[in-house]
Amino acid sequence: MLQEEKTGTRALVATGRIVLWVVVGLAVITGVRSWFWPSQPAPAPAPTVKQGPTYPVQDAQLVAARFAYSYLTWDEAAPEQRAKALARDMPKGTDTTAGWNSKGQQTVLLAQPGAVTELGDKRARVHVTVLVNVPGEPAKDKKDPAPAQRKWMGLEVPVLNTAGRIVVTGEPGIVGVPASGPTVTDQNAVDSDVELSAQTQSTVETFFTEYAKGEADSVTAPGASVPPLPDGITLQGIQSWNVDQGKGSDRTGTAVVRWTIGAAELEQTYRVELTRVASAAAERWQVAEVHGGTV
Repeated sequence: MLQEEKTGTRALVATGRIVLWVVVGLAVITGVRSWFWPSQPAPAPAPTVKQGPTYPVQDAQLVAARFAYSYLTWDEAAPEQRAKALARDMPKGTDTTAGWNSKGQQTVLLAQPGAVTELGDKRARVHVTVLVNVPGEPAKDKKDPAPAQRKWMGLEVPVLNTAGRIVVTGEPGIVGVPASGPTVTDQNAVDSDVELSAQTQSTVETFFTEYAKGEADSVTAPGASVPPLPDGITLQGIQSWNVDQGKGSDRTGTAVVRWTIGAAELEQTYRVELTRVASAAAERWQVAEVHGGTV
């Protein structure tokens, strides 16, 4: 009996040692600290905030356009006017008379700002397209000067964002204006609904006739509002009218229209939206919207 008790005691001691070593092993692997202070879950990443423009583009365009207007306007009879105008947009103390020999005459009719290219260190270059009017030079054998010429030219203006303002930092450069646009892929042709095009031909003709008179509201769908065209435009004719394939009570088509403006004729393209209007008597198609050009 005594022998059995000793054997049982030894078994308990052995089991206790095994449990102790298991605990020690776990402590080594996981760390005792984590038993009492469980690790906190990793914080969720901060939401990504989309950054806005890094450069005051609109301010740069405004200053560059105003500067281009002043820079390309000169009159030898009043050179101080140009210098005073340039001083508004150049750093204080800049010699605004430099770069022009104080001869000739030229005026700017339009200055249209375009692309702003950031150059780093708060600097940028602004492209401005300018329409200038150049008086004609007197011919050698005639008293009357040649007719004035209107020319498009580009002007690239260097600017700096400093002290909360945009200033022009130096002389700009005249650059060329493209003689044509880039090559584009052909537009996808849209199948025409021949039957509906024929049904709505007179509707579209009536609309454009009244459109030119300033009375489009009398032939448009209820709730539609189409501002009138300027006076002096009359309808020469509808060159073509094609409704796109589709379904439903709202359809869109393309109208090629020829207008008369004085002695001139102009052919133009419109996208016309039609809607089917139902009444107690019948259903009919009417114009809901009209937009110039195709996309």
